Amino acid sequence: MKGTNRNCHDSASKLLGRSATQARGLGVSCQTSMQLPGFYMRAFQKSDRPEFQKIYMPDFQRSIEFKLLSESCCSLVVSALARVRQSAARWALAAMLLLAAQAQAVTVNNLYSANVALQGSGPEALSASYGAGLREVLVRVAGSRGVLEREGVDGVLGTAESMLTSYQVLNAGAESRVQMSFGAVAVTQALASIQAPVWGANRPLTLAWVALEKNGVRALITDTGPLDGASADFRSGLENASRVRGLPLVLPVAGAAGNRELLSDIWGQFVSRVRSASNDVGRDVMALVRVSRSGDQWRAGWVMDGFSSDSPGEQAVNADSPAALAQALIDRWTELYVSRYGANGGEAGKQPTVDLVLQGVTKLADYAKITRALAQINAVENVVPVEVKGSELTMRLTFSGELDQLRDHITLDSRLVSQPAAAGPSEEQALQALYPVLIYRWQPSPVPAVVR
Repeated sequence: MKGTNRNCHDSASKLLGRSATQARGLGVSCQTSMQLPGFYMRAFQKSDRPEFQKIYMPDFQRSIEFKLLSESCCSLVVSALARVRQSAARWALAAMLLLAAQAQAVTVNNLYSANVALQGSGPEALSASYGAGLREVLVRVAGSRGVLEREGVDGVLGTAESMLTSYQVLNAGAESRVQMSFGAVAVTQALASIQAPVWGANRPLTLAWVALEKNGVRALITDTGPLDGASADFRSGLENASRVRGLPLVLPVAGAAGNRELLSDIWGQFVSRVRSASNDVGRDVMALVRVSRSGDQWRAGWVMDGFSSDSPGEQAVNADSPAALAQALIDRWTELYVSRYGANGGEAGKQPTVDLVLQGVTKLADYAKITRALAQINAVENVVPVEVKGSELTMRLTFSGELDQLRDHITLDSRLVSQPAAAGPSEEQALQALYPVLIYRWQPSPVPAVVR
């Protein structure tokens, strides 16, 4: 194998424009068990430093262990990389087009917040509002109203005040309301204590094509535009229920309302045809829904594209009114999603972990400084590097306390600049995560503030 390694390093040196010695340092190897690139390893192998004792190296090594490569595979890999390098522009364009059509999973904001009416005055009324707000949050995070029927839930509701991170009494005319937020970790552990499922903040985006029929006339439910009667009630019910349950939902644009052929395809549940009309709309799941009335009952039947359930074919719910039907539909969808993406009570009850994505990491010194900075945070119990993609590094942090407190600690380091998550991660693993992925940009030389 030594001769094979030498040939591989020589080829890599030509490809990368570096010496064979440098190629070895970059981890270009044909050995039967390829190791992590050398400069990554040296960045984390600082076991003699106290702040690096939180880094668990075996997990890192195993998490990015390369597959076995034979001598023949090595030459194929090198030649393939050469072709990629020669056509970098075409590959970049293809990647951009692919990403544009990929899923658009959403990180739900205000997942642990509630706004409830204040009934009466005094400490007792305020305490009751905390319980009402926590009930709303528990349903949203558990993904099912059935959580309120579980044994032990009354004890959880009785500790609502201790789980608060903030609250504010809002006076609006004759009615007073309480705006409150609960700790993400506290809510997760409370649900785990009663063996309830926990559905994290990264949730699939659902595109809903809804055709509603009344008196023989069908209408498409769109995001905007004039609707009347049952159609307006159903759209309003969908919007309210999806917001309360924390389900990211998008409706087609108003311009699609006049497409009678598309309306017929939705009613007939011709998934492939409607999928073709949805290519420019980012989503994780597409639902085709037909709403009709029979006597005094309303029915919604649907099929899903991009999500498989235990009950193939059309599923349905019934209700007394269009608004109630919309709520029943959203309730059922959240139950379906949590059955796939939710964590069970035992898993959710473990010490919390969160993934931290760091952009702009390009040097050995960056890796060492980032690792040292994270390990020195008191709230961080353990740091495990998970993945390296170009200049993007993902670290998994085990922490104590609340997620907001961890964010506050990270913010104290001016080299870590928080980045907005316009579109959250769509991978299955991210959708099953209990807490939102934290995204930061590494800025080793902070820009000084401008004094005017």
